[in-house]
Amino acid sequence: MNGADWAGVAGAGGVFLFLIVVVWQFAATWRARMLAAREEQYKQLAAKYAELLEDNVELHRRTLEELTQARASITSMEKMMRSIE
Repeated sequence: MNGADWAGVAGAGGVFLFLIVVVWQFAATWRARMLAAREEQYKQLAAKYAELLEDNVELHRRTLEELTQARASITSMEKMMRSIE
């Protein structure tokens, strides 16, 4: 092999190495974008969960209020029934 052949081999190797680096960087960029999108989905899911939790707490509070009112009414009716006897 003479000098021109080695230059061709080195040039082809350089081109292949360059293409490998470009593909590698493209894949790394694509993966980073996918991870960022997944992170955004997790944030949305967490926000939705927090909202649902707040709604659940509000429903629980209302239920307790209604139960307290029902107990008070039942207690009042019991007193009234005992006073009638």
